[in-house]
Amino acid sequence: MLWVNIKRIIRTGFFNFSRNAFVSLSSILVMIITLSVLASLIFISAILNETLLQVKNKVDINVYFTIAAPEAEILSLQKTLEGLPEVSSITYTSREQALEDFKLRHENDELTLQAIEELGQNPLQASLNIKAKNPSEYEGIADFLQNKPILSTDGSSIVEKVNYYQNKVAIDTLSRLIATSERLGTIIAIVLIVVSILITLNTVRLAIYISREEISVMRLVGASSFYVRGPFVVVGVIYGALAGVLTLLLFYPITYWLGGQTSTFFINFNVFDYYTHNFGQIFLIIMFAGMIIGAISSYIAVRKYLKV
Repeated sequence: MLWVNIKRIIRTGFFNFSRNAFVSLSSILVMIITLSVLASLIFISAILNETLLQVKNKVDINVYFTIAAPEAEILSLQKTLEGLPEVSSITYTSREQALEDFKLRHENDELTLQAIEELGQNPLQASLNIKAKNPSEYEGIADFLQNKPILSTDGSSIVEKVNYYQNKVAIDTLSRLIATSERLGTIIAIVLIVVSILITLNTVRLAIYISREEISVMRLVGASSFYVRGPFVVVGVIYGALAGVLTLLLFYPITYWLGGQTSTFFINFNVFDYYTHNFGQIFLIIMFAGMIIGAISSYIAVRKYLKV
């Protein structure tokens, strides 16, 4: 009996959808706007995350060692640092490599190269370039470098300078920027989604208002609340599914057109490539959100405004 009722509800839902073509079209258009807001938030979030990631990757600290520091001690320190949970990666640059890199950067500057040659020895220091998983963790790494006993050999420190303290202002500013961006993005997303759902709810409420006499008759003959609500929930799911498909189709040319521009303005982030590479995930989010919003909006509209 339950299965028979479910089939009737689904059939009635499709009938109501086709019968009220104009209202159905209006509801789908409103839901396309709702889902377009959600899709836009997905792309904006991806752009923001990629931009912040690129900026974070440019932030680091360098540890410069004394000229007399043994390479074995430096490599031992590197191994110790790599065991810290805050550290993402470490790159070691020997004195010889530092000299080669210096000469390569100044290959067109004859005076500088000549000055290096006249010194008769390598004046450059070995160094470790350290990247943390989060900018806020650089201070802990710098404190570790300043206080760890392993930094001493024969009673003297092998570390000459840690440049974190020179970059502290920039690193702290970046940390605050990332935290603020994440909070602001979450707040904006919630507000826009709530507003979109309210607009969809009002549109679905109009569609149900048109059928108010039909609902009254169904109630008079003893139809259950489940049986009355069911067709409208089905219609809401249809609205959401069709709006989801149309939204995905709409964003294909939009992201294609914006791809080159976003690649230029947002550190090589191509929004069209993101859309195609993550289409499966975006498809599931948009379709699921559309059907859920449609179903919940229909359920609430019937329950609250028609007193079923």
